[in-house]
Amino acid sequence: MRFSTPALLLVGSIVISAAPPVPLILEVKDFAELPVTGNTEGTGQVDGMLARVNSIREEPGGTGRLFIADMNGPVYILNKNTKALAAYLDFNGRDDRPGLFDRLLYEVGFSSGISQFQFDPDYLRNGKFYTVHLEGTALPGSQRPDPRNHPGLTFGPFGYEPTAAVATPGPIQFESILIEWADTNLRNLTFEGTAREVMRLQLNGRIHPMGELVFHPAARRGDPEWRVMYIGAGDGGAGESRTGIRANPQRLDTLVGKILRILPDPGENADTTTLGENGRYRIPNDNPFVTKPGARKEIWAYGLRNPHRLSWAADPSNSRQYHLIAASIGLRTWETVNIIHKGANYGYSQREGNQLLQPDNVIAPLPAVDKIAVQIGDAVTDEVVVPTYPAVQYGHVPAGGDAIGSGYVYAGKALPALRGKYVFSDLSMGRFWYADFKEMLAADDGDPDTLAPMHEITFRWKDQVYATFMPIAEATYQARGGKDPDLPGRSTVSGSKRADARFALDASGELYIYSKTDGVIRQVVGAE
Repeated sequence: MRFSTPALLLVGSIVISAAPPVPLILEVKDFAELPVTGNTEGTGQVDGMLARVNSIREEPGGTGRLFIADMNGPVYILNKNTKALAAYLDFNGRDDRPGLFDRLLYEVGFSSGISQFQFDPDYLRNGKFYTVHLEGTALPGSQRPDPRNHPGLTFGPFGYEPTAAVATPGPIQFESILIEWADTNLRNLTFEGTAREVMRLQLNGRIHPMGELVFHPAARRGDPEWRVMYIGAGDGGAGESRTGIRANPQRLDTLVGKILRILPDPGENADTTTLGENGRYRIPNDNPFVTKPGARKEIWAYGLRNPHRLSWAADPSNSRQYHLIAASIGLRTWETVNIIHKGANYGYSQREGNQLLQPDNVIAPLPAVDKIAVQIGDAVTDEVVVPTYPAVQYGHVPAGGDAIGSGYVYAGKALPALRGKYVFSDLSMGRFWYADFKEMLAADDGDPDTLAPMHEITFRWKDQVYATFMPIAEATYQARGGKDPDLPGRSTVSGSKRADARFALDASGELYIYSKTDGVIRQVVGAE
């Protein structure tokens, strides 16, 4: 593998980046504690995490309000100035709970519950935002939300009719649901308005559902990209199976293991889009597989395991050109950052990182002829494509981690040392890194051996410096009453504990770090 630095580290037979250390310390301060919604005893994969924060968005319009989704059910509004916290929605209607959805699957699986919240680009006019949550198909109750404890919720012209689920090959246990909400009163602290189901996607397993939802940040009214949504759709665990569903991330007749591109509003841009099969969204006519027989028209890119985090970044040499970046969680060996291109195949489940992934899930060198046959349906076609490889990757080794978190190219003003750097985390280990975005774009050259080097980030918190985020989360978890001897959760590299820490951005592009384990949001106030 080639890096822009001569320093390399041999791990087994694999060469990974060991770039010379560039000192970077992020100073963080506690910003807000969220109510404990988990089990303080610390048992189980996720129920011992104090508050499973997974999405933080600042409301457009300069209100200073953060909308925060806790995967266990609540959506809060947090005032940035006063730190006042209000309950806005509650998704958890399981058993005798008072929330909206009887079938919310929240207690098992790292991606369970309500996972995503995103504002519509025209939110100040239409009050719309979008959520993603996970349901168990075998759970009792209705697919429709129960409004008894949400009196402001009404239903629009479609009513609230669950959509026909988009089929996925293989046995189905769960469904990811994308909902459009339209709030008719943007000034108060509770939801008043309508809800409309946009898409329901079948999943083979409880991991890797629909992930992040993003809109092009530079699109304006009248542009072709205006209100067009990109969705990171995980593979539902299919790609690691030893059965026929292993091919799902590669199959162009499925939506799992893909980046999707749709227009959620079925009433907009009829001249340049096609109505989706369920009538609830539109598909841009310039999507790459619109004219390919048998392929799903919603697909923008494919061959990804779990592209759960998406972000946009302006090109350093052309501020009008933007790049879509996906952080995708790996299987056994590699965590990856990918520059997403229209129609590209990122290799999974035949590749992991920049290596061959064999049917027994063991990696091997790439074949001499590095091509993958295009598959639509159960059979492969005669057409072949060259896979697209990551710009950044790190291994499941002590110096790496288990699962990549969110990442952003910093474009704010408060931390000039971070300008032009892609900052990202490993969820389990609490390790954070940065890569120079120019070097990432240079590494996106079609050569699988070219990778941008990573540089370690450390932390200053309460006048102490820490090599990782793990001890910060652990100290706070214990102080808030957590009873696990260290931290809840488990992973291969991190062992029996997880920091579960990620980056978030506010409307000004400034950084926050939040951790499910301790249920605390922290603000990044300095970089040196």
